[in-house]
Parts: sequence; structure tokens; C-alpha cells
Amino acid sequence: MLFSLASAAFAGLLLSTTKALPLAKRDFTGPVITTDFPDPSIIKVGDTWYAFGTQSVYDYTNVKIQLATSTDFVNWKLQAGYDALGYLPSWAEAGQVWAPDVFRREDGSFIMYFSATTNTAGNGAYHCFGTATSNDISGPYYSNTDTPFACPTDQGGAIDASAFQDVDGSLYVLYKIDANSKGYGGVCGNTVDPIVSTPIMIQKVEADGTTKIGSPTEILSNGQYDGPLVEAPSMVRSGDGTYILYFSSNCYSTDSYDTSYATGPSPTGPFTKAQYPLLVTGTNGVYGPGGADIDVDSSHMAFHAYVTKGDVGGRRAMYTARVRFSDGTVSF
Repeated sequence: MLFSLASAAFAGLLLSTTKALPLAKRDFTGPVITTDFPDPSIIKVGDTWYAFGTQSVYDYTNVKIQLATSTDFVNWKLQAGYDALGYLPSWAEAGQVWAPDVFRREDGSFIMYFSATTNTAGNGAYHCFGTATSNDISGPYYSNTDTPFACPTDQGGAIDASAFQDVDGSLYVLYKIDANSKGYGGVCGNTVDPIVSTPIMIQKVEADGTTKIGSPTEILSNGQYDGPLVEAPSMVRSGDGTYILYFSSNCYSTDSYDTSYATGPSPTGPFTKAQYPLLVTGTNGVYGPGGADIDVDSSHMAFHAYVTKGDVGGRRAMYTARVRFSDGTVSF
């Protein structure tokens, strides 16, 4: 039985609810970048916001990592044709560089996590993720190691890395085990039984962002309403000490793709998923909103979505939003 059937019914219920409660314009803006800019990652340095995006198969296709900037989080300028990532490391193949995330280290330098097709196994079917560094937020970033940070090809690879720093200074890297690449078929390779688990992992690291401390811990996985996967983790800590893990579920190339969240008492959980996703098709008229990143201020968010139903499966534009957390619930 396909999980997508249950997911579709669930999404339909949410769609009708969302249409009845449109978001305030001040809380939801976009598209702020209308060309293909998937999986945006945001960071503010000084008075400027920076957004890094996945390599596009539609626009500026030779650019491995896209860059856009803004001074007000509303009006964004794409640095058209500029590549924020230098040469690829030896383990990576050109053409599919995904889901960047940039973090400012204690010494003032910047580290980028990025996913790429690996040439170590799978004949192009698997992705792993690595790191690159720069003294300038805009880059270009250059690989600081010849080995990927995580590359469990026996499990399908690893993608969608993001950094999280706790209030005590402890630093973590979150990522998804890309096990749906080893699924039994269907949407995103994993809606035919038996459905495989696509866990989100967390790994504690040293201040350099690359040296691992201990082993990774699984903190979330796909369930009944997640369809073939959970992915795109992004974590913050709220003012009351609650840890909020944002993630996407269902398949990115469909209008079932969404942004949801889970809450827990520590970076390693246990995490409880929210009853309903935060963003679904129909939220302020968008389709398939996902790949969200939340800033360290716990408020500013960027994500991609299809602008029209006819765009589904094609170009993904970037949107921004402001969120708040109160009484255990995230809202706009």
C-alpha cells in the first residue's frame, strides 16, 4: 500500500484549513527570488542577510552554490552567475550540489556544509556531504578536507547538513540518512512497502565544525504522515529552553511536500512531532513549501516553494517568513 494515499488525504484537510486562515503579509513574503533557488540557507552578518541555494538544473546551471543578499529580509538580490563554492573535493561528482548551510565559527571564519553526488559508490545514485571554509561570508568556499563528513553509502548516503550551536557553546551537525535512495520504488523511491526509514541524525563536533565528538544520534524518522521521507533538518532553541527541529516530509517534486517541526527538551531529543505541518500546499497560495532554514534568532525563516500548480516538479522559488513560538506551538 502506498503511504502517499494517506498523505494526500491529510494534505487535503490541511489545505482547506490553511486557505481559511491566510497569513499576514508582513509575516510571509515572496517569492523573493523567482529563478530556481532550492533549499535556501540563511545567515545574517552585520547588516546584511545572505542566502545560499542548491545548484539549479534550470538557471545558472554551472553555479554549484548560489548566493543572494538582502538588507531588509524582504528585497533580495541574486548574485547571478556567482559561485560561492570553489572546486569540488575528489569524492564528489559535478552537477548535483545540494542543500548548503553556512555557519560562523568562533574564530570568525565560515564553514559551509554541502551535499554532492559521490563517486565512491552507487554509480551516481548516492549523495554524501562535506565541508568547505572561507574567511569571507560570500566565499568562495574551498574544501578543507578530501573526505566527506558523512558518507554511509551502505545506507543510501547522507544529505541536508545544517549546524546548530547551543547556548553553552556546544556545536552540532544535523543531517538526513538518504535511505529512500535504497527504497523499493514509488514517489521519491520510497512509497512501496516495505517503507524504509530515512532518519535525521545529530552529531556533536568541535568548534572547527568538522572534528566529531562521539557517534551520531538518531532524533527523528519518517512516520505515517511523512510519506517517503523526512529531510532538511534545521534546529533552534526557543527562549523558554525548548528545542525546535524543523524538517520537511513527503516528496520534494510533488505538491505534498511540506515543512513541519518537532519539539524536545535537548538537542538529542526526544522529539515530538507537531500535530500539523507548519507549511503545506495552499499556505498563502504556494505549492510544496519545504527545504526551510531558520535563523539563530528563531524568527527569520527562508524556504522554497512552487509558485503555481503548473510549476510543481520544476523551478522552486525562494520565500521568507517570520515565525514565533509560544505554548509549544510555532505560528506566523
